[in-house]
Amino acid sequence: MTWEPGRLDDQAHLSEGDPGGMLPAVAASAAHVRTGYRTAVEAQVDRLGAHGRPRAIVVAGMGGSGIAGDILAAVVGSGAPLPIVTLRSYQLPGWVGATDLVIAVSGSGDTEETLAVATQAVRRGCTLLGVGPTGSQLQAIATQASAIYVAVPVSGQSRANLWLLAIPLIVAAAAMRLVPADADLFERVAKALEDMAHRCRPSSDSFINPGKSLAMDLAESVPMIWGSSPVAAVAAYRLACQLNTNAKYPAVYGELPEVGHNQVASLDGPLAEYDIFADTTGRTVRLVVMRDVEEHPQVMRRREAALRAARERDVRVTEVTAEGVHPLERIASLIALGDYASTYLALGYDVDPTPVSAITELKARISQ
Repeated sequence: MTWEPGRLDDQAHLSEGDPGGMLPAVAASAAHVRTGYRTAVEAQVDRLGAHGRPRAIVVAGMGGSGIAGDILAAVVGSGAPLPIVTLRSYQLPGWVGATDLVIAVSGSGDTEETLAVATQAVRRGCTLLGVGPTGSQLQAIATQASAIYVAVPVSGQSRANLWLLAIPLIVAAAAMRLVPADADLFERVAKALEDMAHRCRPSSDSFINPGKSLAMDLAESVPMIWGSSPVAAVAAYRLACQLNTNAKYPAVYGELPEVGHNQVASLDGPLAEYDIFADTTGRTVRLVVMRDVEEHPQVMRRREAALRAARERDVRVTEVTAEGVHPLERIASLIALGDYASTYLALGYDVDPTPVSAITELKARISQ
């Protein structure tokens, strides 16, 4: 597979190389925000607020569904009066009990790890909230337990339905007075995603298209993606995951200031050596920093120092800054750009962004 940037402005290739419709799915994010909000309201998620706040919130989910829990924790922020934990495993921690809320999120509704946790939550008497498709095993568990279930109209890959799955969690948090979020906020987020879709549309040339530009930065590199806040760190993780699944491309992610104690050492390593005069271009580190408008002062200093160190070593650097005021707006802006970039990177390598054959093979091997 070779990288050919000209493919990004070849409209026929962008259409033919994406038979699963990942680009249209990314462009549907605004509609997903509106639908996710509407279905959460119709499911009367606000009933969660009638019983007071739980002791803790545990979000069970895998892959793209699990990121919904990370988004919830980042949007609520460090000032939350309770812990919010994302669980990516089969086992509910021993400390979780009847005073806790377990949110089970599954784009397929049949994810075995998530179903296992939801079943344990019911047995322990936890309050359960389910988010997934209609007619799924997850819905059956929630119905049997008389729990609230938000039936969202997911289609295709779970990672393409992120906002359908994540928005009901924000609605639930607002009902429990953990974060201010009303209909106006969700409409602002939807409009911002529409604007991003316009800027990153396939017919927009690479030199003015932020999604294509970021893909061109990432191409032929080993991306090391850092977030400068909890909000930006979730977006960094999402971008790494999207690069893995859409472009079948490796990536490393982390959060400042922690990366200053480990990953920054890579700037002195063999993959950091970039020679513009070399006859052949090897894959070298590309530092991608996702910045947030709300950074701890010391994190800001570390970010600036790390960027100086990278540039002094001729390590290529890309900076992306969140847009918006509310943390949900900011995280959506970063995630949307990364979703487009990962899809364009796949198409630039002539990789179909939708199938994940290695994941499917792994599941088949486990089931044997």
